[in-house]
Amino acid sequence: MNRIFSHIIFTFFICCSSVTLPAQPGAHSGKPKVVIGIVVENMRPDYIQRYWNKFQEGGFKKLYTNGAVFTNVNINQHIQSYASGTATLFTGVYPSVHGVVDKTWYDRQKKKVLDSTEDDYYFTVGAETKSGNASPAKLLSTTITDNLKIFSMDKSKVLSVAMNRESAIFAAGHAANGAYWLDTESGRMVSSSYYVNTFPDWVRLFNSENKPEIYSYRNWTALLPELSYEESVPDDYIFEKGYFDTWKTFPHNLSRYSKRSENFSPLKTTPYANLIIKDFIVEMLKNEDVGSDENTDFITAVFSSMDYENGAFGPASLEMQDMYLHLDMYIAELVSFVEDKFGKNNVLFFLTANTSASYPVDYLKGRFKLPVDNFSPESATALMNSYLNILYGEQKWMEYYSEQQIYLDHDLLRKHKIDLNEMRNVISDFIGQFDGVRVAVPAHQLENGYSDNSLISPLFNSYSKGRSGDLLYVLKEGWQPAYKYTRINYTDQTHIPLVFYGAQIKAGEINVKYNAVDLVPTLSYLLNIPAPDKSEGTVIKELERGN
Repeated sequence: MNRIFSHIIFTFFICCSSVTLPAQPGAHSGKPKVVIGIVVENMRPDYIQRYWNKFQEGGFKKLYTNGAVFTNVNINQHIQSYASGTATLFTGVYPSVHGVVDKTWYDRQKKKVLDSTEDDYYFTVGAETKSGNASPAKLLSTTITDNLKIFSMDKSKVLSVAMNRESAIFAAGHAANGAYWLDTESGRMVSSSYYVNTFPDWVRLFNSENKPEIYSYRNWTALLPELSYEESVPDDYIFEKGYFDTWKTFPHNLSRYSKRSENFSPLKTTPYANLIIKDFIVEMLKNEDVGSDENTDFITAVFSSMDYENGAFGPASLEMQDMYLHLDMYIAELVSFVEDKFGKNNVLFFLTANTSASYPVDYLKGRFKLPVDNFSPESATALMNSYLNILYGEQKWMEYYSEQQIYLDHDLLRKHKIDLNEMRNVISDFIGQFDGVRVAVPAHQLENGYSDNSLISPLFNSYSKGRSGDLLYVLKEGWQPAYKYTRINYTDQTHIPLVFYGAQIKAGEINVKYNAVDLVPTLSYLLNIPAPDKSEGTVIKELERGN
């Protein structure tokens, strides 16, 4: 669907909505002029407690001291990735509804792995690469930002920026004015022709400064003397793997890492990535027409948290603490700039995360002697395929597998007249016997209805027919999948931070249990707009506003 047709559809809904929408119960005045969403990838809530004494006054401390802090928020879904997590945060529904089951999934009709945002109908704006061949077309649900555009008659401005394409696109939604991310091949901030027809001059100017290239030739040095990082393990900690399983101590030679990768991807694991995001957002707010009328504008900044190097260093590392001390400074600068430009009471900030982070297996097992280990999907599926060959004959019964899903070859099963659900049950029983597997559930059980069982409810929340596998399984707490040659960013943690600040939000700490899907209806209430029709969450009732 091209953008012109999309706008026709949105205009149709606008006209219908203006006639039929009732006034919201409990609607309030004083909606903010600007919403600033701060999303941090792979952020554990306990980072704030751990690093508190090292933070300055204007960053995390300002938000947590003067904002409404929710300490018991979880993202209750099977696969934790920044793609599916961002989609859940901004749609208010789980992957079973919004369809983004992971960053990638296997498509049986096309016989290949699909990226959640890849779309060759569109092209890159800002560079001669394919990074911008993307759109939100595979996101099946409406976002909070889409609803804001519809309700404002397309007058609200919606923009997002992130290091990762998926985070930028799913935070922006379908109807946004722009979504930008780092193209690791060219080192430029780019977008897709889905969002941007003419590349803004201010973005061209920003790219002309070549910040990614400049930073990639710098060393990442610790902000403080090493002995000051009392909240973290030593820099040369034995259980850390480091960059490329080799380099794990400061200073980190980014030029060496970039040459090894042959692109700018190592930059995404350093504080320089977050500095680029902060600088880009500031330039965006200077140059875009934001906060100038009665229609609320919505801007999202997605910051990285070591990206794919989480497992190489871990939450207890000196690198992670240094990352957050730098991020604290950048958030302080962003909050100060925004409040000076728009006025504190005119801006609503929210801080959250699209994923949490797990401690590495070696750290948990080596230091604390916990009963955890790595699970090898490669070994498990190889044994499973041998078992299926014994039962059903020599064939390649499995088409694809990931660290938490298995896809069978449906065409092959039909050809040999083998009942699909029978084989699903067989592989479920087989995988469920592996040490490290907590539960394995065949797809037909997930298709038959929802369960309140806390163990398998994330599987029901995440199963999407046609996109999910024939078997979904969950590892035991602390266990992590490991491949022979491929590094993945895996976490089994669901606890994420959530803070609201500004726009007359009353400060306080709330320990009531909430879920990530509650963010959208709560933001909708604060903005005086209807929540998306399919939203599965509830308004956070403890959130209060002053006069």
